[in-house]
Amino acid sequence: MSSPWEQIPLFALPETTRTTSAAPTDDALPDDDVASVDAGVVVAAERVGSESAGTAYRTSFEQCDGAEAEAEAEAEAEAEAEAGDVPTSPWELRGEPGHVVHLSRTIGKFTSMVDVVIEPYVWTYWNKDFGWHNRVGDMGVLGSPTAGTYLPDDDLPAARELGRRLAWCAQHLGVLPGPTPARTGAAIVDKIKRERTRSGKGIVVTTAGAVPPLDGPPRGDLEPAAGWTRVPDTEDLEGADRLVSIDQRAAYLASAGMLELGYGQPTHFTGDKAAAAAVGDKGTPFGLWRITLPAGQTLSLPEKLPLPHPHMLADQPVQTWVTSVSLDALREPIADGGIGADLDDLDITEAWVYPQQGRVLDKWAKILREARKVSVDTRDAAMKGFLGSCYKGYIGRMVNPDMWTAKQMQHHHQPLWRAAIIAHCRWRGRRVAMRIAREHHRWPVRTVTDSWVYLLPGGENIADPSQALGKMTVEKDTLLTDTLRGALASAADVHEVNLAIKAALTDNDHDADDEDADEENGVL
Repeated sequence: MSSPWEQIPLFALPETTRTTSAAPTDDALPDDDVASVDAGVVVAAERVGSESAGTAYRTSFEQCDGAEAEAEAEAEAEAEAEAGDVPTSPWELRGEPGHVVHLSRTIGKFTSMVDVVIEPYVWTYWNKDFGWHNRVGDMGVLGSPTAGTYLPDDDLPAARELGRRLAWCAQHLGVLPGPTPARTGAAIVDKIKRERTRSGKGIVVTTAGAVPPLDGPPRGDLEPAAGWTRVPDTEDLEGADRLVSIDQRAAYLASAGMLELGYGQPTHFTGDKAAAAAVGDKGTPFGLWRITLPAGQTLSLPEKLPLPHPHMLADQPVQTWVTSVSLDALREPIADGGIGADLDDLDITEAWVYPQQGRVLDKWAKILREARKVSVDTRDAAMKGFLGSCYKGYIGRMVNPDMWTAKQMQHHHQPLWRAAIIAHCRWRGRRVAMRIAREHHRWPVRTVTDSWVYLLPGGENIADPSQALGKMTVEKDTLLTDTLRGALASAADVHEVNLAIKAALTDNDHDADDEDADEENGVL
């Protein structure tokens, strides 16, 4: 345990930096929130008057993640600022580092004190309660043992590195990391929400956006992520000597910042009114639409691509619910990833349309995008991985109301936003696959979420030249050995193809030089 509050000047933040954190730890993970538990950090916080800072404080600390205390301190700091007082001190790290890291900051007449408790056996939590195929994975701001970003074993280096990561988050995200990366993503949203509420500028969403009651609900996910494999033919293998996986750089983060998302109480339409509601002055309004997907074999679609929507069947039409993103994507030409349908072709029979919409997550995405660029430019693998967990974890947990049961957190339950983001990512990937087919005459053999696997000749580059988020980058590139070629050529079904591809690409899962590779590997 640490000695009493002797200052160790390991890091300091700019005086203008203010930090918030997220709400108490989640009890469980949704199936689609992979490797995003920061179970090893428990934070205790309280405030004391400046006259006793560093010399006196309460001995019983409330066990929480510091969010409420920080929000109160921030509000009081604003009141002090209005009265002419300004923050006087950045965060300071105090005490001899051990399993508890003491943080202290003075704002006006108040001092915030935060204890960050490092649990030395956090990896046992992961395997016991949050295991994914019984593998130790990413543990949020603590890093990932398998990726080589976990905290050092010794206390002093661990405390110094954790202090650096906390300071980095406060500086580049404006918040302290929460007990999970998903909660950190939520804390950024809440900080923006408070700023917009105070200024009266920008979109502020204060209520949950639960899925409205649907007649004939979809099978499984409202908008499933892509997942498809085919058995390569002779033409695919001819001239190929590499197996290449490309994926969208920070795919879900890119889509989250681009999309206009709906909020408010939706209006229910049926029949002709539902079809008419899809025609808006500024395009299709945000909503849910019950449509009929035509049978795939009745359309002139590429044989070597998955069907344009995961709910579509080859041999029969399917009535299902889709978001506005899919409704628009299906109306795009086949060359651009759609089916070239008119609204009449899709036979809209019912709709839920939201009264308001806008780029709700634009600033959130901008903060994370800029922080990600810093981590890439400085080759900070730990923080780059943590940021990936933050946005993927937050978007993944939008779907489950059990993750946001506290009254002040319920507005984070936004399953339709998540569905729209997934649909947008899926459509953009298909559009790129069509472009690659036109320009390189190559077709994918597999796609999972935002990644596409190709058999390519040496020297052929199918990635996008742009470094922007959402553009295709080479994720993995391996030689097509005789053994792998034989396995793909003799594969009897897609299961055997998947096994061969997985075995070939496994060695590249945790490349040290991963600056340009995206973090997203298959699932959200």
